[in-house]
Amino acid sequence: MTEPTPPDGPETPLPPPAEPMPAEPMPAEPPPAEPTSDRPVDPDPIAGPTVESDTVLPAIPVDTVDAPVRAPRPALAFSFHAVSDVGRVRKDNQDSGYAGPWLLAVCDGVGGAARGDIASSTAVNELRQLDEAPGSVDLIDRINDGLNEAHVSIGAQVDHDASLSGTSTTATVGLFDGSRLALGHVGDSRAYLYRDGELSQLTNDHTFVQSLIDEGRITEEEARVHPHRNLILKALDGLHDVEPDLFSIELVAGDRLFFCSDGACGVLDDRRITEILADGTPEFSAVEMVRASLEAGSSDNVTCVVADVHLAPDPDATAVVPPEPQIVGAAADLKQRRPRALFRGHRSGDTGELEPIDEEIPAGVDYAIRADPPPDPEAVRYALQPPPRFTWARRLLALAVLLGLVWVVLGTAYWWSQRQYYIGEQEGEVVLFQGVDVPGLSDVVWSPGLSFEDLSQADQSAVDGRLNYDNYEEAVKKLRQLADHPDQTPTDDPTDQPTDQPTEEPSATPPTTSTTSPAPSSGEASDFGDPADGS
Repeated sequence: MTEPTPPDGPETPLPPPAEPMPAEPMPAEPPPAEPTSDRPVDPDPIAGPTVESDTVLPAIPVDTVDAPVRAPRPALAFSFHAVSDVGRVRKDNQDSGYAGPWLLAVCDGVGGAARGDIASSTAVNELRQLDEAPGSVDLIDRINDGLNEAHVSIGAQVDHDASLSGTSTTATVGLFDGSRLALGHVGDSRAYLYRDGELSQLTNDHTFVQSLIDEGRITEEEARVHPHRNLILKALDGLHDVEPDLFSIELVAGDRLFFCSDGACGVLDDRRITEILADGTPEFSAVEMVRASLEAGSSDNVTCVVADVHLAPDPDATAVVPPEPQIVGAAADLKQRRPRALFRGHRSGDTGELEPIDEEIPAGVDYAIRADPPPDPEAVRYALQPPPRFTWARRLLALAVLLGLVWVVLGTAYWWSQRQYYIGEQEGEVVLFQGVDVPGLSDVVWSPGLSFEDLSQADQSAVDGRLNYDNYEEAVKKLRQLADHPDQTPTDDPTDQPTDQPTEEPSATPPTTSTTSPAPSSGEASDFGDPADGS
């Protein structure tokens, strides 16, 4: 290669050639460099620069080409602690909390018998995936996506188990990138910022009483004892669209963050919260906040997360070990309900496990068994349900049971009525009836031939009022007394009152009077017989 020829005029000195590089094996024909706007292409970097027109370009040092640029490290970091307590009233903990280097979250399950603990733990398990170093995606977008993922996951749980219908959870989430904190909020859990001795509530409750406070109809103190203070207007339930509050704030070293469920903020006022956050480590403040809430009379689960903001240590100076994340509440304590296997293996030790198969699942198939593809949750939710079967059979069975009960009641009443007797008058004669004085429920069982006119005035009144007896023998005995002494006025119970004269023993057969009654019919004689025979 020829040396460049300077133009006419004063001689322009050339720059000294670059120092030769250590000998390295060079390719026979190096690929040409791509031209850029920042530098020209040197066809032969060994020989030095070439001169075009009137300009001489210096050689570019090799060690400055494509130098990597280190990303700026976060200036701030978290030190945190999380505590959750079941409280003194509830039997299970439906709160879930999470604290990590980049994420703080509190979820308060709603549902009671509908397993609010499953809703809160499902939400935390989805949100905890956000706890990673910041990337290129905006913090608010990441929180919004995380809340929607938790919302969809809860809906899938409800679709899988209908008994969870009605469950939901609140969610208060803070995502950190080293200088800025993005927050997402749904429900009545709260996030506070303690800075320079002042406490600020970062979130706004989505509750009925908060709407009354915003309208100026009640005060904060009245809201704490309002009968509908637990009525929330927004929650993650897998059914309704999620519209969380999303915003971000700048943090500085020395800030202290406090996330809690309504079991704490519902009984502690701002003054008491400020006193607890003013001193101690995050662990001391979190534990003290739970203790103060229980002593103040909280009847709910209590979950508190406290995080201090401080300068991040220099990774070049010391080996930085990130703190371990903490999961508390239902997300840590809940045991998954899994069906117990019917086959537990042979008692000799065989577990019934099959040998693994080396075959791979074909591409494009996200399930191992082609005959059992995973159902679409939306298709399952809106699928047509089969109509109830055997509707008429169930109705007929219910009618038969009802008729059976009516028959038993009527049969019992009739059985009792046919064991009752009374003395009355029929066609001018005094007779003995079986049954009760209701048409169709009484029959004449004995007619002694005693005329009603032959009775005394007192006996006539007694017969008109119906002389009732519970057994046949007592009724016959009374009727015989009336037949033997028609002109006497017997007492209500002549057998119970003593008399001066001995009572004449009644004859074995009813006496014959001048007005003899016709003999009982054959049906009466066959059914009851003659009272003289003791039948």
